Amino acid sequence: MEFGKVDSPDLNGIDFTLPPDPVETKLLLDKQKKLNSRTEFFVGCAKWGRKDWIGKVYPPGTKEADFLSLYARHFNCIELNATFYRIPTKSQTAAWASKVGKDFKFSPKFTDKISHLKRLKDVKELTDQFLEGISGFKDNLGPVFLMPHPGMGPKTLEITEAFIQSLPKDIELFVEFRNPQWYADTDAFKNLFSMLEKNNAGSIITDASGRRDCVHMRLTTPTAFIRFVGNGLHPTDYTRVDDWVTRIKSWMDQGIEKVYFYMHQHEEIHSPELCKYVIEQLNKRCGTNIPDIKFVEQTGSDEVIEKLRPGKSRFKSFNRT
Repeated sequence: MEFGKVDSPDLNGIDFTLPPDPVETKLLLDKQKKLNSRTEFFVGCAKWGRKDWIGKVYPPGTKEADFLSLYARHFNCIELNATFYRIPTKSQTAAWASKVGKDFKFSPKFTDKISHLKRLKDVKELTDQFLEGISGFKDNLGPVFLMPHPGMGPKTLEITEAFIQSLPKDIELFVEFRNPQWYADTDAFKNLFSMLEKNNAGSIITDASGRRDCVHMRLTTPTAFIRFVGNGLHPTDYTRVDDWVTRIKSWMDQGIEKVYFYMHQHEEIHSPELCKYVIEQLNKRCGTNIPDIKFVEQTGSDEVIEKLRPGKSRFKSFNRT
């Protein structure tokens, strides 16, 4: 992932402090606190087809066809960026769903033909095709991820809202906005996130080194969808995670319903290590009982293959204890 990339020597000069929660986030969670006392957690990566995870996440000799089923024994969600480049068929998503447990969630990204090429206009046919394709996930469908073209700024608010309102109400939609004008203009920011909240659409928070404006901390539903972009296990990756765990603990105390934490790295080979750290810190500081990630070298290939063979799941509950 190249978004927000900063050269390593410049990382120590960046202020990674998380901004305070906007008052609207506090008000939203205050309403939720009266309804919910448990927080459900989903921690995962952006890809499963990583050959360089063989010997770390996947046992030696693992075939690519088995990557997903083994991935789902370590993680309980995937940010599915593959659907951004090609609309999947229903049979394809059903096949993927057959390889994971019942609690696993896919977060498919709207295809670029909808969000980028046509910029959300005159896309009914494509949207119907996309929705039909992801329907194969059935109960394994998690939040659906929309990233409007980065060129779509405040002047496109009505277009964006019209698209959101055209979607089925049972779709759990989350949106990531990259145009800097949304964050530079106070009124534009307020109007955008008020629109999302009014339409029960979630707001994605993307924590990338070179785009601190996207760390807006404005929740529009009682679910947080966090995209964390690390820097190859640089020391700041860990201190940034520490700050996120502190904020998530605060949100838990306020009754947040769900947290999706998707790990990215500019070199994705490093994502599992930082996911492991995220889980360890959540369990230590937030009272969660998320199963730890067990790398191949921590056990032994034969034992890992037996524990992670299809049909067995490590996940029972990610709810707060």
